[in-house]
Amino acid sequence: MRLPILTLTAIATLFVAADARAQTYDPRYPVCMHVYTPGGWGGGGDYYDCSFTSLPQCRATASGRSASCDLNPYYAFDEPPPPPRKRYKKPQY
Repeated sequence: MRLPILTLTAIATLFVAADARAQTYDPRYPVCMHVYTPGGWGGGGDYYDCSFTSLPQCRATASGRSASCDLNPYYAFDEPPPPPRKRYKKPQY
């Protein structure tokens, strides 16, 4: 009785487990092109090509394709942090 229950549990676990996807953005480039690929039976896919340094460069490559260009959310922009805010001091009487 134990073996069939363990077997069914193992099979159910395999069917329920979801595929793990790796990070699709390359943090070295500020712009990514999201490419949509057609597929039969509704099985189309998509992928990201993060190898662009500007939006115009990406848009020129995406021209005529089923693709769109987006800013890379994982790119570390070289902007300095904002200056600290000055605090208002109450005058002492």
